[in-house]
Amino acid sequence: MPLPKILSKLSVRGRIGLAGAVLGVVVVLFVMFKLASSPGYTTIVTGLDPAQTGKMTTALDEKGVAYELQNNGTALAVEKRDVANARIALAEQGGVAGGTVQPGFELFDNQKMGSSQMQQQVTYQRAMEGELAKTIGQIQGVSGASVQLVLPDDTDALLSENAPEATAAVLLSGAEDPEPAAVQGIARLVASSVKSLKPSKVTITDGAGRLLWPTAGADGAAGGTGTGGAALAKQAAAQKYQTSLEGSLSSVLAQTLGPNMARVRVNADIDADQATQEQLQYGRKRVALKTKTDNERMRGTGATNGGTAGTAGNVPGYAATAGGGGNSNYQHESGESEFGNDKTVTKRTIAAGAVNRQSVSVLVSNAVPAAQLPAIRQAIAAAAGINTQRGDQLNVSRIAFAQAPAAPKASPLSGNVLDYAKWAAVALATIIFLVLVARHLRRREREALASPTWLNEIEAPLPLREFVPEPAPVPVRVAPAVLDVAEPPPARKAIQELAERDPGRVANQVRHWLSED
Repeated sequence: MPLPKILSKLSVRGRIGLAGAVLGVVVVLFVMFKLASSPGYTTIVTGLDPAQTGKMTTALDEKGVAYELQNNGTALAVEKRDVANARIALAEQGGVAGGTVQPGFELFDNQKMGSSQMQQQVTYQRAMEGELAKTIGQIQGVSGASVQLVLPDDTDALLSENAPEATAAVLLSGAEDPEPAAVQGIARLVASSVKSLKPSKVTITDGAGRLLWPTAGADGAAGGTGTGGAALAKQAAAQKYQTSLEGSLSSVLAQTLGPNMARVRVNADIDADQATQEQLQYGRKRVALKTKTDNERMRGTGATNGGTAGTAGNVPGYAATAGGGGNSNYQHESGESEFGNDKTVTKRTIAAGAVNRQSVSVLVSNAVPAAQLPAIRQAIAAAAGINTQRGDQLNVSRIAFAQAPAAPKASPLSGNVLDYAKWAAVALATIIFLVLVARHLRRREREALASPTWLNEIEAPLPLREFVPEPAPVPVRVAPAVLDVAEPPPARKAIQELAERDPGRVANQVRHWLSED
């Protein structure tokens, strides 16, 4: 039966009830649709500082993760399906994913009266840790930091000569291969901010757990490094150099051959030791360093001895038989000179990071023509700075690359299962409601509604003679006989009862008859 015909047979109250039911179904469907379509948010960070909130929301915006601020901006919530991506995004930017930011001296704003000395000491230590973490987080290249302090009690230092010293541990986040000067500056900053804290008692690590400080001597300020620190420094320098060179060579090959057409690997031996070199060089031209001159002269007149050699000439008392006389003129000159060559002394400091030897391996896809391999070899050798005299090696090979697995087709059920379950529940509830309404209307249609007798009698006009009372019979007196009184017809009896029960309706019927006459 058509719906308009069904509606025409319903009473006014039935139509109102049906309209209310339809309206209720629409409201329920709308509410269920809103619940199913609205995303469910999960809180991942609480107790945020407003300065940290802006940094975290920026990181989430860069990754395209929807978020919601709660508790007046001190809590951050994301959709349930994006919790893992949000934590990864915050970790990359150095944010606190799943924890709280270290508070600073604002802890003393809500200090309670009657707190013990121990509570005040712990609060001061927490405040110092928070302030140091905020200060370190402002350094360029460091997105965040966590600081832990161990402060000795002052009474222990007074009563014992071997009192424990203050120590500090700093965990840097968002800092990839920080400069040694920056690490040393952080250690000095922490040591200068805490009483009786030495730089050697500060431990600094990065997010990967690598020890960044101390790498110096016992005092933390010497220039030399220990065996372990030197090995770590050499490994870090080699890794940094290899990654940088691989990236530059891969960029050159990708721009010339195309993406995914070549692979580059570099293995380098880096000299991470700092050395001082002195060089002495002599010139070819001699220079007089020292000169000494000695002059001697003697002049005079007088007799001179002479005669025959023997007793007569040598024994006193004997008269000399012969003699002579004359003048003297004596002169002597001597000199001494010391010469030297000019020399140049050069002193220089050799910084760490020199390449002792390197090997570069390049794998080219077989899709690249073999005629291009010599040109590729020359370009890589020039770009990498290959020096065969120090033992550098370059190998360029052409092989077939493995095919990447085909991406699986997106399944229609690959989304959130809970969302699909909600939609299925809404559709099932709607179908059940429509089936129940259809069954109810079909049952009402099959039912035979009996009309009341009095309504049929009123709707069907009766002749006037049936309402006129018959004349009363003349009583006949019969002495011995018994009178048989006839009962009134059922129609008259029904009209009488109707007149007694509803006189207004009977009056209306009478007016109708009079108008017909």
